[in-house]
Amino acid sequence: MDAAGQEAIIAARTLTATPPGAPIESRRICHNVEIRPNAMRHILLPLSLLAASLPLGAATVHEFTMKSIDGAQAPLSQFKGKVVLFVNVASQCGYTPQYKGLEALYRRFKDKGLVVVGVPANDFGAQEPGSNEEIQSFCKRTYDVTFPMMAKVSVKGASITPLYRHLVAETGGDIKWNFTKILTGKRGNVVRRFESNVDPEAPELLSAIERALAE
Repeated sequence: MDAAGQEAIIAARTLTATPPGAPIESRRICHNVEIRPNAMRHILLPLSLLAASLPLGAATVHEFTMKSIDGAQAPLSQFKGKVVLFVNVASQCGYTPQYKGLEALYRRFKDKGLVVVGVPANDFGAQEPGSNEEIQSFCKRTYDVTFPMMAKVSVKGASITPLYRHLVAETGGDIKWNFTKILTGKRGNVVRRFESNVDPEAPELLSAIERALAE
């Protein structure tokens, strides 16, 4: 890239960082950064690339599609108007008995609009090594799980599934362990995150669910 192009990129970055309402002169933009006329032709492309990288609007969980544990497409738009508790689950974890509480939670509130969604992941301690078929069989046989289960994905790292990239961005950090619980509201907005050690029937989780259902 020539010097004019480099200067244009610096100017474009400065322009996008200018506070709303700040005066912009024809030759100088904030902090005395000067744009010479022969550099102006280079500004359009950097600005357009920057704009293309920005989201058009805040995503909700309803914009994502996953696969169910039996391989069918599972658009999360099917949960519009529902309160959803997403839980990254594992079959060989110390928290695996939480399946019992999650199923009880689902049966207690499903007629009021709650959906529990299990998301198997093998990211922590390799504690979900089985196939989707094995996971499904284990959940049904051991805990009589009836809430929706998704196909196994990754919820952290380079191969993180898009839904969880959104969820961790909205909740302030990577998933730390199996059975992290993320509650979303009827419009697909993230309500609150609960870490692994929060039992499915803990008062704070129940209160958050009841408030979300009442909205």
